[in-house]
Amino acid sequence: MTFTATLAKIADLAAQYPNNISLQCFDPIYFSTLPEADKKRLLQCLKSGIENPQSEMGCYACQPSDYDDFRPFFSKALAAYHKVSDTAKQVNDWSLAHVQGLPKGGVLDLSDLGLPALSMRVRVGRNLADFPLPAAMTQTQRVALETRMMAAFEVLMADPAYGGSYYSLTPGTPNTIDTQTYQDLVDAHLMFKDMSADSYLVSGGLAAHWPHGRGCYVSSDRRFIIWVGEEDHLRIMCMEHGTVLNQVFDRLKTALDVVSGIDGLSFATSQDYGFVTSCPTNLGTAMRASVHIPLPKLTADGTDSKAKAIAKPLGLSVRGAGGEHTPIGADGTVDISPSARFCITEAQIIAALYKGLAKLKAQEDSAV
Repeated sequence: MTFTATLAKIADLAAQYPNNISLQCFDPIYFSTLPEADKKRLLQCLKSGIENPQSEMGCYACQPSDYDDFRPFFSKALAAYHKVSDTAKQVNDWSLAHVQGLPKGGVLDLSDLGLPALSMRVRVGRNLADFPLPAAMTQTQRVALETRMMAAFEVLMADPAYGGSYYSLTPGTPNTIDTQTYQDLVDAHLMFKDMSADSYLVSGGLAAHWPHGRGCYVSSDRRFIIWVGEEDHLRIMCMEHGTVLNQVFDRLKTALDVVSGIDGLSFATSQDYGFVTSCPTNLGTAMRASVHIPLPKLTADGTDSKAKAIAKPLGLSVRGAGGEHTPIGADGTVDISPSARFCITEAQIIAALYKGLAKLKAQEDSAV
């Protein structure tokens, strides 16, 4: 399709789908100033949103430098999604000492809110600086990245604090697992599902060459996991069942320092936008902190509608017990996490989760 035809299609879709942020932020005048190679690059970023115009964000970055190289487009898209200024800049900070309004000593203990031990999870997305992002990788590059990460996993597996194993989906490697083992890991929520079933990821190129270059590292205690080759090069996460949010937050920071300190691993960042991710919705901290909490009163009608109505003004997102687009648990269990990723620090995210849960718990207790 010619540039002229593509521009006409974008204009037509933008008129039909006003909630597609990327289509609304696309500026044909700016586009006309780009060299031909950059025009192709920018359109590749929008490919998923053009083929799936019902999507909200409607784009994926393809190279670590895309956010800076195409700033006139991405700054508008980031402002529209994250509800910030188009000149907003990210600051990263893991120190709770810089956050106001926390309990004395900075201990975020859910039992102080009257909550029982809950499933707590904190994860971040990371991409290696010297590879294209998943949307633009060749099969050879995907496998090379997985091979690069094996050096990191060997360091972790040799460390008594982590241990564990790496499970590869790439055919023919020493770590390749069979179909049943893969399904067992998926069922245990340790491995990600087949990406080729997601039309957004397929259109954007992120699911290409499945399952080559994909796999996951799982620590001995099964509470520290690194996904390789999903939406970002790496999804690094810690899980705990308990009440003190600091435990899972601090363990993740410690593990990130270990991983980033390994020779040959350099994470992609932008001076203004923080940690680079494939999807602009995760840019900045690339962090999601969540708990699974039963809200039987607010979900008495079998849906999470009331919980969402209360959570949204608190800056919280509500998902099903199994993640996005899954049903709530039989006992009313939902997944709660702060919505913000960009123009917020890591410490502010975990603090926002604690403060939001306090308010959500009060609403649950007062519900009839």
